[in-house]
Amino acid sequence: MSPSDLPELHRIRSVLEQSSRGPLKPKEIARELDLPKQDYRDFKDLLRELEKKGGLYRVKGNRYAVPEKINLVVGRLRVTKKGDAFVRSDRDRTQEVFVPASGHGSAMDGDQVAARIESRPRGRAPVGTVVKVLERGRPTVVGVYHKNESFGFVKPLDNRVFRDVLIPEGMEGEAEDGEVVVVRISQYGDRRLNASGAVERILGPIEHPGVDVLAILHGHGLPDHFPEEVERAAVEAAERIDEPGQREDRRDLHVLAIDPADAKDHDDALSVIQVGDGLWEVGIHIADVCHFVEEGSALDLEALQRGTSVYLVDQVVPMLPHRLSSDLCSLKEGEDRFALSLFLTLDDDGRLRDHRFERSWIRCRHALDYETVQDVLTGGPGVDPETDEALRALNRLAGELRKKRRERGSLEFDLPEARVVLDEEGVPVDIRKRTQLDSHRLIEDFMILANEVVARECEKSRLPIPYRIHEPPSEDRTEELRKFLASIGHTLPRGKVHPKGLQAILDRTEDRPEASLVSRVILKSMTRARYDPKNVGHFGLASRAYTHFTSPIRRYPDLQLHRVVSRVLVDGESVPDRWTGEGLEEVCTRSSERERLAQQAEWDSVAMKKIEFITQHLGEDFSGTISGVTAFGFFVLLDRFFVEGLVHVRTLGDDYYAFLPESYSLVGERNRRRFRLGDPVKVRVVRANKEEREIDFLLLEQLR
Repeated sequence: MSPSDLPELHRIRSVLEQSSRGPLKPKEIARELDLPKQDYRDFKDLLRELEKKGGLYRVKGNRYAVPEKINLVVGRLRVTKKGDAFVRSDRDRTQEVFVPASGHGSAMDGDQVAARIESRPRGRAPVGTVVKVLERGRPTVVGVYHKNESFGFVKPLDNRVFRDVLIPEGMEGEAEDGEVVVVRISQYGDRRLNASGAVERILGPIEHPGVDVLAILHGHGLPDHFPEEVERAAVEAAERIDEPGQREDRRDLHVLAIDPADAKDHDDALSVIQVGDGLWEVGIHIADVCHFVEEGSALDLEALQRGTSVYLVDQVVPMLPHRLSSDLCSLKEGEDRFALSLFLTLDDDGRLRDHRFERSWIRCRHALDYETVQDVLTGGPGVDPETDEALRALNRLAGELRKKRRERGSLEFDLPEARVVLDEEGVPVDIRKRTQLDSHRLIEDFMILANEVVARECEKSRLPIPYRIHEPPSEDRTEELRKFLASIGHTLPRGKVHPKGLQAILDRTEDRPEASLVSRVILKSMTRARYDPKNVGHFGLASRAYTHFTSPIRRYPDLQLHRVVSRVLVDGESVPDRWTGEGLEEVCTRSSERERLAQQAEWDSVAMKKIEFITQHLGEDFSGTISGVTAFGFFVLLDRFFVEGLVHVRTLGDDYYAFLPESYSLVGERNRRRFRLGDPVKVRVVRANKEEREIDFLLLEQLR
């Protein structure tokens, strides 16, 4: 019997859920399923495989149970910087279990675990303990090697791995004290005993340029090259061309790509023409990646494995080989390229009147950067009359689209991001605040519209696609948010929270000192957006249907969606069964996990470069603003550089300070001196440590 003929997981779970005898032995399950005797050996292998994936759980006596029936939650362990963790259920994404640091056992961040629920505090997530590690997520750990008299150990650079890894004598290779190394774990230890392993690779001293980002690359398990067969497949794909008549020739359109100045891959481009009185046809042209990446090929499997491109400070880890990502698929200026185009007919008020899809052949007239486009929009130097006119028309329509999104309640967070400026050797020479320009918003508005139109069309046709979903905040997080907002004078109405109400609070605090904190707390109350076969809408965008269509060069869900759109909405064919069910579930789950990893790697690389940069300014004095207050001190954002550091409460030697959470302030017990959000201060840079990923400031003066 082939694996496809064996009972599916839902049938096995059904037997166990209905069992009045509790957990069952394999033979008892097989009997309930009327399984032929000759298939029993394969069936036992299937049970072990389902146990490994977390669909079933084996208890004493070689008996199987459904995890939820015995108070277990199966999912990935996500460790916080404080050492505590959460496990989100694989089967019910709304269920999350809090695991204190003492309850991890030998489990590490990223492991697939089974957690037993120990208590259910009112208004908070259930509290549990890891009882079994089903699959290890970290075969290696990256950190700084240290040596004492009897043995060596590696202090992990990732602060979510909060225990050192022991290196037995002779297992350190040629590593020297203080060097960054990659350790392959041989024993994962337990609650009392640390993990141990052997040094597999030496990256170099942490202070050497590039070693920090290289450590992040290896620490997150990001590949530094493509396998040879994948590179060969990319070269072969370049020879694939369409037969005449399979594409609409749209090379006469005035197509414009708008990207960052240093962009190598150009996924999307725009065109606009007036088609009537007060009517405009906007073309949203997306690289036709699925033409070159055949389903099930080496290219496709590698892209699914990677899930997304990763943008580190000094390099890009692409989802597809450069022959495709930055060359053949990229919508380069003056080059003929294949695209999947969505043409939208809009009126002057930004209302959608009509749309159509085409498999097209285009040529970008210009590949523009955001700064150049911004100059055109603000009356500065132009590109050429036709381009300038097109940009202004697109900007007017984008403004109308944005206004409509705000009216329906779409959230707009204005959380500043850092832009790291590197010299030719990769050394950071400046850390600047990334500015949001109208040219950025122009592209964002049309990409959001395209994603919504495609999602609604696929939903109407009941097509199996990876929706981009964002669920409303949970009840307990909403209540915590409500209490916080009340403490600073803002009311969040009782009952179901709506994005429009949250946006009203963001608008009211926009120019106040607490604006950044309010944005962060509201954002923290949100669930994480993810991919899912089931459409439940997008809370943050106040959208009833949303997906990702516009970046197939760098995101796998977009590539999968293009296959559906091309086959069904362009060619009029049916959807293969393999694109539904477990296949689609795997794409969504894998893509969500890889997106999370990519975001963390990107944040970590920026944080490392901030520390490297501020090390050059040790002992220097700066003015800044208090950007966060905690029980252990307050954070200060420098005015000159977009760098944040901590003034620890223990360095405030003039008094004992108490943290008042209701006002987010530190207050002296005797002198009543107060440090609050938004207060201007003067500080000195006293410490910057890459190994601990910390920047410390010393308070010099409280400014008025």
